[in-house]
Amino acid sequence: MAAGAPRIFVSHLSGAAVFDPNGDQVGRVRDLVVMLRVGRKPPRVLGLVVELATRRRIFLPMTRVTGIDSGQVITTGVLNVRRFEQRPTERLVFGELLDRRVTLVDTGEEVTVLDLAVRQQPSRREWQIDRVFVRKGRKGGAFRRNRGETLTVEWSAVTGFSLEEHGQGAENLLATFEQLRPADLANVLHHLSPKRRAEVAAALDDERLADVLEELPEDDQIEILGKLEEERAADVLEAMDPDDAADLLGELPEEDKERLLNLMQPSDAADMRRLMSYEEHTAGGLMTTEPLVLRPDATVADALARIRNPDLSPAHAAQVYVCRPPEETPTGKYLGTVHFQRLLRDPPYTLVGSMLDDDLQPLAPDAALPVVAGFFATYDMVAAPVVDDSGSLLGAITVDDVLDHMLPEDWRETEYHLDEGVGPDGA
Repeated sequence: MAAGAPRIFVSHLSGAAVFDPNGDQVGRVRDLVVMLRVGRKPPRVLGLVVELATRRRIFLPMTRVTGIDSGQVITTGVLNVRRFEQRPTERLVFGELLDRRVTLVDTGEEVTVLDLAVRQQPSRREWQIDRVFVRKGRKGGAFRRNRGETLTVEWSAVTGFSLEEHGQGAENLLATFEQLRPADLANVLHHLSPKRRAEVAAALDDERLADVLEELPEDDQIEILGKLEEERAADVLEAMDPDDAADLLGELPEEDKERLLNLMQPSDAADMRRLMSYEEHTAGGLMTTEPLVLRPDATVADALARIRNPDLSPAHAAQVYVCRPPEETPTGKYLGTVHFQRLLRDPPYTLVGSMLDDDLQPLAPDAALPVVAGFFATYDMVAAPVVDDSGSLLGAITVDDVLDHMLPEDWRETEYHLDEGVGPDGA
């Protein structure tokens, strides 16, 4: 969303209808879930508590919210109907933050919180609470009429919400490490005690935990997954890249693997089973089943819109694969690839079917790892299609997956010091 993204007061979201992309109502907003941060940093909005028609309350991550407008919420249509359970690091806006007494930093005056404003951050999918609507004078209900001056201030202009600077709970650890990349947070978790590691993992949201699990050594992955409730473990596996999730499932005992697969969405479970049917060190075992696939009559504008998805890694966003329907893998006939640079050079109305790179022979699913690595090195590729004998696109391999399987098994445990001239002891 652009820098001028609208600011929305949470009182306007209380009871707001939630719709899927087809315009069908799926529920109503009952609360917002946020994570506080150390100091005066604005809290991040993790998601919404949505009450379904069955009166079950579920958690809707903000990553699955495509729009908030005129008191209504539009979603991607993908809902996890597992009952919402608040985690120790989470705070409920309506239930815990409104009607709270806080202090104005400038004057030291106590005020009552009447409302909070949320806003999506520029160029990111993250939402934050950045304004506080308060009333001076005696305490009153958040939505009651009450005498006293009202004013809207920056989040940093009040104290009484945020975490203490020096705390030892999982909540403080998460707030401290929030800005770390998944690989760096994984390194932190790896060096924690098993008890502490489980506490932090349990407090992370599903998407963040999925990203971190992908960067952890195999033993840590299995340990963390085994300490999660089974339904949540299945949710986290669904949030992982399919190839990483399949690798992790493949290391579990058969009974545990089948139990988790049966808890997953059928389409996700089918992808997992298909990936696990290939040998580990082959193109089929390395690929993801979720590449960017377009039909030949899609335009450059369509392709660029798909690539802009901030959840895509740079390697996955480097190119799109053009196929006949169906567009879900295994697709119809694979026609060729269009690279990101080519998309930038042609007019937005150009059909991708007219600009295919179809000179390179795609990889077969049984191609061995050395063959795959040689393909990437020879043609300077960051991603490559995997196509079966019938011509259907099965998936795509990215260069990070190739490196992951070619490096020594303990490479994640090696300390890499990227600051020039700085060694392990700071010398």
